[in-house]
Amino acid sequence: MINGLKNKVIVSVQAMPDEPLYEEDCMFAMMRSVVNGGAAALRVAGARDVKNAKKLNVPVIGLTKPESLPDNWKGIVYITPTLKEVNSLIDSDADIIAFDGTSRPRPGGCLLSDIILRIKQAGKLAMADIAALDEGLFCAESGVDIISTTLSGYTSETLSDSTEPDYELLKELVERTSVPVILEGRIWKPEQVNKAFELGAHSVVIGSAITRPQLITKKFVER
Repeated sequence: MINGLKNKVIVSVQAMPDEPLYEEDCMFAMMRSVVNGGAAALRVAGARDVKNAKKLNVPVIGLTKPESLPDNWKGIVYITPTLKEVNSLIDSDADIIAFDGTSRPRPGGCLLSDIILRIKQAGKLAMADIAALDEGLFCAESGVDIISTTLSGYTSETLSDSTEPDYELLKELVERTSVPVILEGRIWKPEQVNKAFELGAHSVVIGSAITRPQLITKKFVER
């Protein structure tokens, strides 16, 4: 499955519960649309959307998020934080389970090693969303199957106003680990995808630029 995603685009189809597109039919229609457009896999949040994504015969990356992000979201683990959420994604039959792979403490004392072990015991692939080089290297040493730059610029330690993907983090991870590295975050143009592959990205995840119409509209309004 991982080899099949080499040099491919994955699309993140997500919405918060207070957004119009969060309705189940809307989310499933969006999934169908991006698969028709060539998405090689889907990254979706929650058991409901994982189950629907599985109907489309592409690999499904599953994760969980809270219904609303707290004000201190930059300083906490909120992407698939504990074994409870991991188990819900396993039960939903996600092919790949994405989780926060940063060095921050997890709720309830859950350890990163616990997350990785449970995913592997279930015969699923473990995808670590990281924010910094040391976190990516640690996750690689811990046995994850995929590393993603998802959280770069979105944690208290890496907070950035940059509108560009973190190419430097991608480059360093590719050079220093043999684990497939996915570039995710702040990708808005096809040329950015091309650059990612030139730097050695295994795959690229695109979210807001395709599936968040309110953010796309905002870019045009605030031109």
